[in-house]
Amino acid sequence: MSLDRRLGREDIFAWAVRFPVFFLFRFLPEKLADVAERTGAVARQAVADVKQWLVRELGAAHQEVDRAEALLAQESGMRTMSATVTVQPSGHEFFAEGNDTVLEAALRAGIPLNYGCSNGNCGECKVRLLAGQVKKVHPRDFSLKEADKTGGDFLMCSYAPVSEIVIEASVAGADDIPQQRIPAKVKAVEVINKHVAALHLLAPRSQRLRFLAGQYVALSADGTEGDYYIASCPCDDRHIELHIRQNGQPFACKVFESLGKDDAVRIEGPHGHFVMKLDSRHSVMFVAWGDAFAPIKSLIQHAMSLELAQAMHLYWIEGGLGHYQDNLCRAWADAYDNFAYHPLSGEAAPAAIAAAILNLHEDLSNTDVYAAGPTALIEALEAGALARGLSPLGWHGETVDRD
Repeated sequence: MSLDRRLGREDIFAWAVRFPVFFLFRFLPEKLADVAERTGAVARQAVADVKQWLVRELGAAHQEVDRAEALLAQESGMRTMSATVTVQPSGHEFFAEGNDTVLEAALRAGIPLNYGCSNGNCGECKVRLLAGQVKKVHPRDFSLKEADKTGGDFLMCSYAPVSEIVIEASVAGADDIPQQRIPAKVKAVEVINKHVAALHLLAPRSQRLRFLAGQYVALSADGTEGDYYIASCPCDDRHIELHIRQNGQPFACKVFESLGKDDAVRIEGPHGHFVMKLDSRHSVMFVAWGDAFAPIKSLIQHAMSLELAQAMHLYWIEGGLGHYQDNLCRAWADAYDNFAYHPLSGEAAPAAIAAAILNLHEDLSNTDVYAAGPTALIEALEAGALARGLSPLGWHGETVDRD
């Protein structure tokens, strides 16, 4: 049996640390003894002094190795723990794993709490601890006032929960997120078919893009510009996906023809109010036409991360572009019992397609609808959904007319 099969990762690490110490203990004293035998009294005394010093230092090294192993074991144990975080007054809940900060856990869960730099400098993520305990896991330069500390305030980006905690914090809406300018880099250009490419951008670790699912941004590269909906989830704010339709516009042509890995793309935004209603527990109907699937995809992933909806139905009308991420939608349907995927062609008139969708849902009084597509589709869906009992507060439509 090989060494790596007999030992776990932590054991291999500890052995790698110990091996130089073992080598010195086993061979160096013998070498020093050989040197002493071939030299005079003065040299032998010097060698003896070196050996005593070496024994002291190596003994201390052993203690450091033991301490490192203890810390490693403690860290491994911490990463198996999780704590519930409850946000008041909204009532949202999410889990923090191991030493994840409260902010990291909130963003991963898709809860848009307010924050700025995310590295302890600005103080924008200050919240109040109402119950439970937190511990500092990351350094911070921002200094809290003594009155804030006494009142239980802490920075979400620097502290992790020790137990279940309750915090007082505001959940950001579309108008609460500041406009940002971020110098991103191309992670990949995925040309899916001749009509659509998925552009994957990577934001700097220290300057992540704050946005809500369903919003769009302005992109620019080498003098070309374009507005595009974000297709990725806010829970991963560094990795940004956008769907670029080849419509002959300069930015689209650049994406399809010359944009490559590590090229610079500036992001400005976010814009738009086509966002998730976070306090609803209704079933959700998603309707997308063509590449308007991008904001719908972001909304679906956000809904999945929040685990709010009773059931989700996706109706994707291909609109001449093909269902270019069909496998992903089918994977969602396979993985989630409450998710149904309905791919549709765009051969019929938008009003007829809207009627066909709505005929499958006689009562929409316990449903929220998020629809993105051409004006004719949006208007027909809204009128028909309201006629089937949909609350006006449950209607969310985004007009996306093709160029």
